[in-house]
Amino acid sequence: MWQILLAVFITGLAVIGMTVADNSEAAEGKAAVGAAPAIQINPIGLVKRQGDRALIDLRPELAPALDGIAGFSHVWVFYWFHGNDRPEERATLKVHPRRNPANPLTGVFATRSPMRPNLIGLSACRIVGVKNNILEVEGLDALEGSPVLDLKPYIPSSDSLPEARVPDWVKKNEKR
Repeated sequence: MWQILLAVFITGLAVIGMTVADNSEAAEGKAAVGAAPAIQINPIGLVKRQGDRALIDLRPELAPALDGIAGFSHVWVFYWFHGNDRPEERATLKVHPRRNPANPLTGVFATRSPMRPNLIGLSACRIVGVKNNILEVEGLDALEGSPVLDLKPYIPSSDSLPEARVPDWVKKNEKR
């Protein structure tokens, strides 16, 4: 029995050693064998709530990046679920979709749950207006102060997929 425990202990030390080595390579921006390279994401602005509408207050130096966005009716907003940024929330791998226990326990990658390993949120929003570095939208489900990561225009020919299929629990809970 002790031989098995010793083997497990030695294997554990080897794994810890590999993790430390992998992390030091990641810190240098290099991809470790079998691991993704380190990335850096800087917020482009913050969400400011105004009832059903939201203002996306971009960093002033990014205002030129909004040129042309007013020609679109909708925009994809990528943001950070900053209200769930706790280790236990990031460790959650299965949830009841829409927090409804009647829905089946489902992997977070098959849901829109804010509890996930990387707390990236996504909303398709109607553009209300643009002024300087402020984008006003409707339909954003981000909280006040949520960091905005990116904006992309909604393009119906590539973003709408009429042949897409969904599980039954989605059909039962659709808001239409």
